[in-house]
Amino acid sequence: MLTPVLMAGGVGSRLWPVSREAYPKQYLPLAGEQSMLQDTLDRLNGMEIAAPLIVCNEEHRFIVAEQLRQQGRQAGAIVLEPVGRNTAPAVAVAALCALEHDTEATLLVLSADHVIQNVAAFQQAVATAMPFAADGKLATFGIVPTHPDTGYGYIRRGTALNGSIFDIDRFVEKPDAATATEYVDSGEYYWNSGMFLMRADVYLSELEQHAPDILAATRAALAASQGDLEFVRLDADAFAASPSDSIDYAVMEHTREGVVIGLDCGWSDVGAWSALWDVGEQDEHGNVLSGDVLVNACNNSYIRSDSRLVAATGVDDLVVVETADAVLVADRRRVEDVKSLVTHLKSKERSEAFFHRRVYRPWGSYETLTLSERFQVKRIIVNPGHKLSLQKHHHRAEHWVVVHGTALVTCDDREFTLGEDESTYIPLGHKHRLANPGVIPLELIEVQSGTYLGEDDIVRYEDVYGRSGGEDEDA
Repeated sequence: MLTPVLMAGGVGSRLWPVSREAYPKQYLPLAGEQSMLQDTLDRLNGMEIAAPLIVCNEEHRFIVAEQLRQQGRQAGAIVLEPVGRNTAPAVAVAALCALEHDTEATLLVLSADHVIQNVAAFQQAVATAMPFAADGKLATFGIVPTHPDTGYGYIRRGTALNGSIFDIDRFVEKPDAATATEYVDSGEYYWNSGMFLMRADVYLSELEQHAPDILAATRAALAASQGDLEFVRLDADAFAASPSDSIDYAVMEHTREGVVIGLDCGWSDVGAWSALWDVGEQDEHGNVLSGDVLVNACNNSYIRSDSRLVAATGVDDLVVVETADAVLVADRRRVEDVKSLVTHLKSKERSEAFFHRRVYRPWGSYETLTLSERFQVKRIIVNPGHKLSLQKHHHRAEHWVVVHGTALVTCDDREFTLGEDESTYIPLGHKHRLANPGVIPLELIEVQSGTYLGEDDIVRYEDVYGRSGGEDEDA
């Protein structure tokens, strides 16, 4: 059966400040109402498929699980990478997992952060390629280029096999502008999409031939893996021993079984803010506006507001992106340079490189509203039926005020409920827990006071999410 494999790693640093390491672009609604991961899953609706396999960073496991829950979906497995090792090892683990349940599994490998506007064309291309995959071919989808682009790798097609399917002549790296123009003008080149269709056993056989160290390491990592709720937690040492390589380098550039399918479907890998300008709905002046934005005499700009009014006048070809704690202003033609800004932020250990002001947890989220030397104010949202860990703090006390929903509070030996406009006090050093027994989100304001307000001031006694000690941050 066809088994989708969604690659959900990566941090999307070129889409800072909206995409950040703790909550990157694939989990954000950048191109629609849903997250890009959810859009990728919806792209499979109507196809006869097995439950999808999702490979993600260990730190994002609860984000993935929650977004699947929102869609009412069940994953075949959520595979947790302890470290990033590129796509070849990740797909190897997925192939091994798929074969445990289906000895004839065919993998449809997709990135969780792509935009495809013509879903019907995408599904038709998959259907067209299926017989070739069944015959042992490793198929990749080449995007029909709409313009010369130096941000993509290219695939040169070879001999035609059937309509839009060709042997692969060669893969080429991201070209300079003149070379990209030559490629597009020739009509012989596609953009390299990084999407693949292939039998799981064939991929592993090719990997054993061309990159045996990767296969050995991933087999060992899966053999020593541990089940953790709905997650597959790979052995960290074994997986880290794998070479870091892409499918292209490890297999596709060496195999004799590679084929490419031409695909014209309104595709974008959303690698930078200019890509969202390309796929967005432009007004009569070429502007793409998102959120509370007011413009006057502006042209060909992408302007996004997440938390407040953004007003612009008399500017052209800009990207302006506002979040609660950062604002980006960039030339639309130089947005690739945003990555260097993020590198600089990390070198300065600025939290804005890693976290949003609103931080997501398996039970909900919290947002810091005010932070001072001796106190901090947070807005906490607990999802229906969820609860925080049973915990205590050595250096701070907490005041809770419920503004929406119902809270079930544990404080030492007491357990009681709070309704809207009711409050309680959690003294320093007391064991406590917050839970939402209701069917609507619980929202409350937390005021912390004490000599130290760091997130690592936490002792956990019990946690339904399998966390211990200071793993993750508060609660």
